[in-house]
Amino acid sequence: MSQLQNVERQLREMILALEIGPGERLTERWIESRFGASRTPVRAALLRLETEGLICRDGRGWTVSPINLGELKQIAVYREAVEVAAVRLTCGLAERGVVDVIEAMLDSCDGNTPREEWHRVGMDFHIELARLSGNEFLFRAVRDAMTRLSRARWLEVRDEAALGRAWAEHRAILTAVRAGDADDAANRLSAHIVGSRERLVTSLHNDRRGLRARGFAVVAA
Repeated sequence: MSQLQNVERQLREMILALEIGPGERLTERWIESRFGASRTPVRAALLRLETEGLICRDGRGWTVSPINLGELKQIAVYREAVEVAAVRLTCGLAERGVVDVIEAMLDSCDGNTPREEWHRVGMDFHIELARLSGNEFLFRAVRDAMTRLSRARWLEVRDEAALGRAWAEHRAILTAVRAGDADDAANRLSAHIVGSRERLVTSLHNDRRGLRARGFAVVAA
């Protein structure tokens, strides 16, 4: 793995896992020292992360992008369009038993599962369901959207009730897909995305003061 790939991967993981919080400043010198990399690959990695919306320029330096409540609402509208299109294609597959793999992912989470794994599986549910559609553009769109949502969803997995609701909705969506009922699957997926958006935005909005106290930047638009 090249220096560029190593820095990009590790920085992305630290940002998405909130090890580096929203609004926190980054310096090229700190990154060079932290990862033992030279300036050129560090700058290239920062540019790549900027295109993903994870960091932004701050004068002559860089800042981890704040969690933007307005952006979360827009992403939900985008997700609904592409994920519903993808799940309708998946429902048309001749062999729908392929959803067994996704169901096994959901089954792997229980009361002893770390929050990190709940978070990962929740993300992968949507990404893998889109992958099954066979449409590479829809798959990439869903994957990119879920990446942008990742930091906000880390905060959501603290809520046991929200986790239980999400898993129940995921299973209902899979049941509809397995039955080949495109309308039911699309309606359930749409309701899940809209409901998740409302709960997440409301939770983050209500908890803005607490998040700020932890050093996390949350903006309304």
